Amino acid sequence: MEPWISRDCESQLRKLAKQRPVVVLTGARQTGKTSLARRVFPNHGYVTLDLPSEAEQAERDPQSFLHRHPPPVIVDEVQYAPGLFRHLKSAIDSARTANGRFILTGSQKFSLMKGVPESLAGRAGIVELDGFSLSELAATIPDIRPEEAAMRGSMPELWANRELDAAAYYQAYVITYLERDLRALLEVGSLRDFERFLRACALRSAQVLNKAELARDVGISPTTAGAWLSVLEASNQVFLLEPWFTNKTKSLVKTPKLFLCDSGLLCYLMGVRSLDDLYGSPYAGAIWETFVCGELRKRTRSTDRGDLFYWRDRSKEADFLIHKAGRFEVLDAKWGEHPDSKDAAVVERVMGELPDGSVKRAALICRTGNAYPVRGKIQAVPVFEA
Repeated sequence: MEPWISRDCESQLRKLAKQRPVVVLTGARQTGKTSLARRVFPNHGYVTLDLPSEAEQAERDPQSFLHRHPPPVIVDEVQYAPGLFRHLKSAIDSARTANGRFILTGSQKFSLMKGVPESLAGRAGIVELDGFSLSELAATIPDIRPEEAAMRGSMPELWANRELDAAAYYQAYVITYLERDLRALLEVGSLRDFERFLRACALRSAQVLNKAELARDVGISPTTAGAWLSVLEASNQVFLLEPWFTNKTKSLVKTPKLFLCDSGLLCYLMGVRSLDDLYGSPYAGAIWETFVCGELRKRTRSTDRGDLFYWRDRSKEADFLIHKAGRFEVLDAKWGEHPDSKDAAVVERVMGELPDGSVKRAALICRTGNAYPVRGKIQAVPVFEA
């Protein structure tokens, strides 16, 4: 039996369960929501709405469903019965001071988050679960290389069984996603067109979003491209990183950057099947930036570090900017092992645009084994220390 890899959000889940009647655990398919919920709440009952019979009763006869599955209970894939939310509200209000009674999981953020504010406002705590972070993996696999983590991705099943072929896993993952989640979220005339759209997004990961270009390359309308992009966001497959800008600096780019949420899926869609492929790929820089973005998202969400943005104007760019209370971290992702003074100069120019004394940290996140100074206050740091 493979050892359990602890998740950074376990304490957050337990804390919310003591403060709220409902805890909602959301995230992409196969990121480990069910395993985590059952481990953190071993004394709760369990039912999954992946079973059509359970989903139908939860939707059509929620009172009988809740009678059969009384709290405390984990309801898995709750988005398949949106009608259940209204009846959960009644069940919660009948014992309003009892917390942690319902643990809900779901992989479709759009339908899930529509039901929560409408029916469970003020009653639910929400946690979003990504795949494994590098620090979570390193606690169990101390010799893990960041390049391996970037290529293999963050899906728990791939690390629970390292003999699994990652390409075969992601092939099945895409098929499952297209056939199940996509059909539930949107009527798509051609699944093949949508798969081409997903691959087109992959080729543009870590780039400023251009919906018109995406639409043109796939042969769909810009309106359809926007709708399909929203579906990918809702099912936690892509992430849009917003730019940092102020009204005083009108030259700043105000369009988000597009990232795939999982660098392993990105590698699969780009045809990167081995570390040799990665080292030789012209997409290595984009894959690395996507991986670093994922790591920073996980860390900023699980800590009080600040909010994640990027910076770009007509002449200067920093891949990532973390802001908290008027203080900044300016960060750039570099695929190389030893970035130099020229790389640091790019970050330095962005630092010059921020208020004096506001930059508390500046770094080049690269494949180096140890942190070292590059230029002024700017350091090269391994992704473990990002």
